[in-house]
Amino acid sequence: MPGPIRRVCALGVLAALLAVLPGCSSDRQASPDQPSPVTSSSAPPQIPKDGRPLQPIPDVKPEGFAKPPPGTGLARYERQRLDWKECGHGFLCSTMLAPLDYADPDGTAITLAVAKRPATSSKRLGSLIINPGGPGGSGVGYVGYFNATGLDGFDIVGWDPRGVGRSTPVECFGTDELDQYFSMDSSPDNDEELQARIDEQIEFGKSCLERSGALLEHISTAETVRDLDLLRGLVGDSKINYFGSSYGTRIGALYAELFPQRVGRMVLDGAVNINSKSKIDQIDGFERALRHFATWCARNECQLGDRRDDVLSKIKEFLDRLDQQPLDSSGGRTLSQQQGVEAVFYAMYGGTSSWPRLRDALNAAIFDGDAAGLLELADASARRDRDGSYGQLNYAFPAIRCLDSQDDSVRAAEKRLAEESKSAPTLGRLNGPDLVCPLWPVKPAPKQPAVDAAGAPPILIIGTTGDPATPYEYAKSMADELSSGVLVTYDGEGHLAYGQSGCVKTLVNAYLVRNQVPRDGTRC
Repeated sequence: MPGPIRRVCALGVLAALLAVLPGCSSDRQASPDQPSPVTSSSAPPQIPKDGRPLQPIPDVKPEGFAKPPPGTGLARYERQRLDWKECGHGFLCSTMLAPLDYADPDGTAITLAVAKRPATSSKRLGSLIINPGGPGGSGVGYVGYFNATGLDGFDIVGWDPRGVGRSTPVECFGTDELDQYFSMDSSPDNDEELQARIDEQIEFGKSCLERSGALLEHISTAETVRDLDLLRGLVGDSKINYFGSSYGTRIGALYAELFPQRVGRMVLDGAVNINSKSKIDQIDGFERALRHFATWCARNECQLGDRRDDVLSKIKEFLDRLDQQPLDSSGGRTLSQQQGVEAVFYAMYGGTSSWPRLRDALNAAIFDGDAAGLLELADASARRDRDGSYGQLNYAFPAIRCLDSQDDSVRAAEKRLAEESKSAPTLGRLNGPDLVCPLWPVKPAPKQPAVDAAGAPPILIIGTTGDPATPYEYAKSMADELSSGVLVTYDGEGHLAYGQSGCVKTLVNAYLVRNQVPRDGTRC
């Protein structure tokens, strides 16, 4: 996800979108080996005590709040009918209502946007509901990007989850404030910078609460799973067929835990650390991907060096220098350290297809003083359009993530940063402390139960060995932890496998269409 908001589970369509630039990314800081100069601070930072700085929930009604359907209880929602209308490119669109609070189904409703690419085969197989990840990715948009070749018997259905996009959306800072937020130092070198980071993060959370109100209390993954089950019924399927990418694998796995008897065929590509048992952190995945890039770069017309370690050293030196010497660019903009780091992180999602672009952008910035290429990548990461506007995912991502997260300690975030800096010596410190959720103004949702999906049919779990955002170890763990997990491994780079491996696509399609379950441990 974008800079200070911090990366957790990248959007499933990022690899495809890299070619046209929109985005997802993290936080950051200077290297422990070459620290930036430390300036004196007039006072030590006011580090909040453990426990989130909770604020009263204002009585605001975001767009999409509505009256519930006629009737009482949850049945009033289950009796809805989706009113499909043409919305271009052969797709159909509709909206559905869901309770803001499932514990109070007779209270306020929220609006969810749904899209469908109708089946083209006479032998209809039902619906395949898809989610691109995020959290905060648009499933409505994903319908247009999802490669449905070979799946023409399915209606391809996507929805914008609660808090996201065309559904009842989380709203926060305005454009000017986001420009400041994404360019400021989110990897403090001293007390003054840490205090600024804390203050800015608190203000960001307050802005979301002021504009979104009670919605921030009801956008957890568990509630999204209830919406998904509601959608399954409204499209007329007794069992769900589901394809989830990245964070979408969390939605799918939790669905299988809560509704195992309603699972038909489920594919989870780019598995997340569902039960937090994996010993590898996400930053380790990005560090590994950067090492792979550096090895490739050293062999492919790379001015940064003839050896992997030389390339890594040059990148690290450049990013450290940006902390004190931002690089001027055309149009009056400058490339900050934060933006330089985001550009590097973002390019890792696309794997080998994006490496030439990153190499050229780094060469131009380091040797010619031209920041345009890196700024383009950084803007993609922050979902900043050419007109300066930002995508709504910048708001949905932290709001959903922090409702799911139990993090409530700045000190614990600082401790984790120290550990990450050891395991990921190039990117660890640059990733910065994760202050978003410890300083979020809303209390966490109840902690999710351990997930094993007992009673569900075989669930296909796909991991990519060089995946930066969802390290391969997560897929191995999820396949072990889910009672019916079947692991398929793609030996490759970049985020997600289905869109870049013909072998994986063939296996997935055979499973979805003919229920041919591949052998556990199959490699592509």
